[in-house]
Amino acid sequence: MWISFFKLRCFCCLLAVLMVVVLVINVTQVEYLDHETASATFIDSGGQFVFSQVTGISRNPYCGYEHQTLSSRERLEEDSLLAALQWQVPNVGPVPFLKSTDPSSSYFVILNSAAFFKVGSQLEVLVHVQDFQRKPKKYGGDYLQARIHSPKLQAGAVGRVVDYQNGFYKVFFTLLWPGRVKVSISLVHPSEGIRVLQNLQEEKPDRVYFKSLFRSGRISETTECNVCLPGSLPLCNFTDVYTGEPWFCFKPKKLPCSSRINHFKGGYLKGLLTAAENAFFQSGVNIKMPINSSGPDWVTVIPRSIKETNNLELSQGLGTYPSGYYYKNQWRPRKFKMRQFNDPDNITECLQRKVVYLFGDSTIRQWFEYLTTFVPDLVEFNLGSPKNVGPFLAVDQKHNILLKYRCHGPPIRFTTVFSNDLRYVANELNGIVGGKNTVVAIAVWSHFSTFPLEVYIRRLRNIRRAVVQLLDRSPKTVVVIRTANAQELGPEVSLFNSDWYNFQLDTILRKMFSGVGVYLVDAWEMTLAHYLPHKLHPDEVIVKNQLDMFLSFVCPLES
Repeated sequence: MWISFFKLRCFCCLLAVLMVVVLVINVTQVEYLDHETASATFIDSGGQFVFSQVTGISRNPYCGYEHQTLSSRERLEEDSLLAALQWQVPNVGPVPFLKSTDPSSSYFVILNSAAFFKVGSQLEVLVHVQDFQRKPKKYGGDYLQARIHSPKLQAGAVGRVVDYQNGFYKVFFTLLWPGRVKVSISLVHPSEGIRVLQNLQEEKPDRVYFKSLFRSGRISETTECNVCLPGSLPLCNFTDVYTGEPWFCFKPKKLPCSSRINHFKGGYLKGLLTAAENAFFQSGVNIKMPINSSGPDWVTVIPRSIKETNNLELSQGLGTYPSGYYYKNQWRPRKFKMRQFNDPDNITECLQRKVVYLFGDSTIRQWFEYLTTFVPDLVEFNLGSPKNVGPFLAVDQKHNILLKYRCHGPPIRFTTVFSNDLRYVANELNGIVGGKNTVVAIAVWSHFSTFPLEVYIRRLRNIRRAVVQLLDRSPKTVVVIRTANAQELGPEVSLFNSDWYNFQLDTILRKMFSGVGVYLVDAWEMTLAHYLPHKLHPDEVIVKNQLDMFLSFVCPLES
């Protein structure tokens, strides 16, 4: 019996040694590629870094967007953005499900897991993906999300993923707190699913459709609306005269276009995928599934000395990644000291004598709801607006605070918005005088996930122009942009609001507002780094951290 046990133990040790040898060889290959490949493009919002050999951009024309009247600078910017977002998925023809990425048979290894780590050190993790036949993948294109965390400390931060296009990925983490730090890697979508999402984005931008009610007297008609409508039927052209943002509805048979009453989400197209494509979008199989470690999944981090800590803080430049981390459930940005607004009186003191405008989708409406719930003196004024739609208004007369929320213009997937309340953010900004007592916060992203990227670029270009004009006439105005965030995904939601789509939008937003003079609330990292499940509308503790960051921009600590 003891001899059999000894043989079994020797066999296990031999197997472990062989695995280490294979990984060392592969790591050596990856390291060689890491140093020799110079054509990489870093996509800096979600941390996925793809080696790209793309020399040209080939995109399907959409609704005349390729014929937009753009300045040479705008055209160059758009081409640069689209090139940076070229996701490298090899054109290998149809791939059967069994040969697609299987997170349960894929694995990661912490490189130098036994090494001596201090706060501020870099941690490298190698990920190797395999298919459902447990065979190594020979190409990349999978969308991964990565974080480090310490559950007892309620600490977490995101990692930067590098795709080597050969089935190997490397993840880079900055160790930002002492203690036992665990690594978690998730497969959001396999590369085979990303190909499907790409095709939907280009071929089926109308997979969410909208409608409007037209009414005059006793006659009413409902027709379909969108950024672009196919066919030769007569149209009502609701393109905005100031921004040029296109919007059309099929013309009612009996009523004029001027009789439009409202706008609402019509629904989602069904049957978009074949049975083979559906296999790439299965809950509990290949959507946001964990990839397990081969070996330890944690390291021990020790504190730095005071001198080392000061030197580390001085070395953190504007390009800091990640932008922040959680510690004891509080977000800690790495570029500045964030205040904690734990008492309603702190918020009241900060916003006293100020007008606060919140523009955008429901993720910034959460800010309005949080503030009016948490601050007793900030009383909502009933405008009779539809629930969850707005516009909304809250007033603190004693402290002279005015808080406003208004949703952005179409496309927007709300239940019912009156036509008169369909306002474009750029136009609203042009109507604001601004000044030291004016605060503006903007979140525009989620409702653009189904459209080609040119539609979102155009919207942000208009908003950015209005922001620049506002800051030119009133430089002391505080303008804050809330980024996109990760959310829960299932088979259907993935086709319309995948994190991969929103990762693209988030990247565009950051690049387009870089250097404009606005502040950024990094909702993307704040959801990915937290231990709570991802939600389109994050839980209150995350919203609270977002508001703390927002208010820290409005009322920074005295230096």
